[in-house]
Amino acid sequence: MMRICDCARLLGDKDNILLLTHTRPDGDTLCSAAALCSALRRLGKNAALYNNPEITETYVPFVKDYICSCEMENAFVVSVDTADLRMLPLGFEGKVDLAVDHHASNTGYAAENLVLGEKAACGEIVMELIEELCGGLTQEEANLVYAAISTDTGCFCYGNTNPDTLRAAARVIEYGAENGRLNKLLFRSMSFSRLKLEGLLYAGMRSYRDNSINVAVVTLDMMRESGATEDDCDDLASLAGKVKGSVVSITVRELPDGRSKASVRTNDQVNASEICARFGGGGHAMAAGCNGDMGPYELADALLKVVYEVME
Repeated sequence: MMRICDCARLLGDKDNILLLTHTRPDGDTLCSAAALCSALRRLGKNAALYNNPEITETYVPFVKDYICSCEMENAFVVSVDTADLRMLPLGFEGKVDLAVDHHASNTGYAAENLVLGEKAACGEIVMELIEELCGGLTQEEANLVYAAISTDTGCFCYGNTNPDTLRAAARVIEYGAENGRLNKLLFRSMSFSRLKLEGLLYAGMRSYRDNSINVAVVTLDMMRESGATEDDCDDLASLAGKVKGSVVSITVRELPDGRSKASVRTNDQVNASEICARFGGGGHAMAAGCNGDMGPYELADALLKVVYEVME
C-alpha cells in the first residue's frame, strides 16, 4: 500500500490527470477531487474532474471550474473516495491508475492504491497530499477540503470523527477555510421540499427493540408528494439515527429503475459494513450501504432480519 509521499511522487511525474468521483456523489468525493485538481493545476499539470452526470445542484458551485469539458487523451486516471469498481461514475469506461480512498473495504481495484482506512474523510488524505505536493493549501483548496471533511462527518457529529479529524479541520481553517459560511450553506439551509420530505420520512418511520433499531423508507411517491429532487436528498441516512437510544438505523430509498438503495448507520456496538456485505455492499464500520433488486420495504425487512441476527 502506498504512503502519502509515494502518491505525491507518482502524481508529480504524471500529466493529463483525470479525477473520478463516485456514483451518487457526495461532498467528500466531489470536494476532495476538486481540491486535488486545483493543487495539480498549481503544479502546471493538465488536470480535470470527469463530468459525473449525477452531481447535484448543491455541489455544482464547488466543482464547476474543475469539470473536464472535453475528452482527455492518454489520461492518468485517479479515483477519489471510491471503494469499488461498481461505484465508478456513470458513463466512465476504462482502467483506474490510482485510487485515493479512506474506505477500509476498498477492493484494491486500481493499479496503485493510497487507502487510509483510519481517516474519517477522504478530504483528510487530500489535505496531506496537497501539503506534500505544494507545501500548503490555497484558501479555495481549504474551503473544498473543509466541505469534504465536514459533510462526511455530519458537521463533526458522526462517530467517525476523531482527534485527527478535528485537527485537520483546524488546519484548513488556518489556511483560510470559511467554516461559518460553509456550515450554514451545507447544514443550516434547506429547501421547503426537503423539509416536507423529512416530515414524510419521520411519519412513516418504524422503531424496534426499545428504539435501538430504527428504519426509514423513502419512496418515489414520497418524493413526488413533497416535490423533492435529488438535490434535496443529501444525508437522509442520518435522520433515522436521531432517535434517542438508536444503535442501528436503516434508511432505504426506492430508485427509479425498480431497485432500492440502503444506508446503514450504527454505533460502535454493531458493524454496519458487515451487515451491508450480506447484500454485496460495504463501507465503514459505522456507516455502510448496499443496493437490492427489490422494493424498498422488502430491502428494509431483509436488512432488519440481518440486524436481528447480528445483535443476538
